Amino acid sequence: MRVHPGQLIPGCIVMSNVMGKTNSPIVSKNTVVKPIHITILHKFLIEEVEVGQKLSNGSPFLPKKVQEEPEGDVTVQELERTDFRDQYLYAVQSYKKMFQQWQAGLGIDISAVRRVIVPLIEQVSQHKNEVYSLHHYTSKHDYFYHHGVAVALLSALIAEQLQYSKGEQIQVGIAGFLSDCGMSKIDEKITLKKGPLTSYEYNEIKKHPTYSYRLVEKVPALKNEVRLGVLQHHERLDGSGYPLGISSNKLHKFGKIIAVADLYHAMTSERVYRSKQSPFKVLEELLQQQFGKFDPTVIQKLVQSMTSLSSGMKVRLSNNQIAEIVFIESKHPTRPMVRLHHSDEIIHLKYHRDLYIEEIIS
Repeated sequence: MRVHPGQLIPGCIVMSNVMGKTNSPIVSKNTVVKPIHITILHKFLIEEVEVGQKLSNGSPFLPKKVQEEPEGDVTVQELERTDFRDQYLYAVQSYKKMFQQWQAGLGIDISAVRRVIVPLIEQVSQHKNEVYSLHHYTSKHDYFYHHGVAVALLSALIAEQLQYSKGEQIQVGIAGFLSDCGMSKIDEKITLKKGPLTSYEYNEIKKHPTYSYRLVEKVPALKNEVRLGVLQHHERLDGSGYPLGISSNKLHKFGKIIAVADLYHAMTSERVYRSKQSPFKVLEELLQQQFGKFDPTVIQKLVQSMTSLSSGMKVRLSNNQIAEIVFIESKHPTRPMVRLHHSDEIIHLKYHRDLYIEEIIS
């Protein structure tokens, strides 16, 4: 039966994937509904959900009249009982609410920020594949909100790979979460523009790290390294970045990490003015650009961590053939050996420069 999210109760069983404006389901088939799922469905403006006629305990499901959206935030205890993806989607909607408050002139509620993002940061090492694949949930319309959460988690995961302390992983994650809060101070006619930006509009966009810094510098509970990470996430080692154009010896390590996390998620996500790219193609570009602009150690850790998880994955190549990754050579991590599904032929992408991995399927 099909019901409105307002008719759902905990224990309902979802019978088909619930899709929003994302490439991946918001709620998957066979999910047993919990309060957080109802909240997420409301936040994503889903109008109809297909559910079974019986609840998970075997009793019949008798839909009642539509209830209003649940009031208040999901509790920490409820979040801890849900899976990583649901927590991520809840965090995205929480970020959206905060972003709208910043647009309205309110300051940063750091306690609310920590409640939303710290529980996720603490799980990144157990959910590496999910963190590297968060771009699948990003839509053109909600890009900013997904981006803030994804950059936080990617930054924390890179810090973990660099063997930073748990405290520093949390701090760089918070810095990543707040790095684009200054976008709330830029006219939406510019941030949501579908076509190419004019030079004036691009210069306005380049002001967002400064706006972000002005927001975070007013938060007394934040450490200075978080503020620097926010301010410097678009700086480059060679001094070609913005807003200050400072170079390597003046850049804080948090800024170097967030710079890579920010670019990786942006390039792999669908945006209003630019199509997404394959994660492997993005990693290849980052490897080519690492000398001069990005910290090579940060790039190497991202590439090593991501490609180490890729063996056995099913992928789609740029010529639309389906293949499976069978071996990754350490010197050429973005160009592995793959087995073509239609013929079982094994080819090494290192020797086929015209081919690249277009998409990770599973």
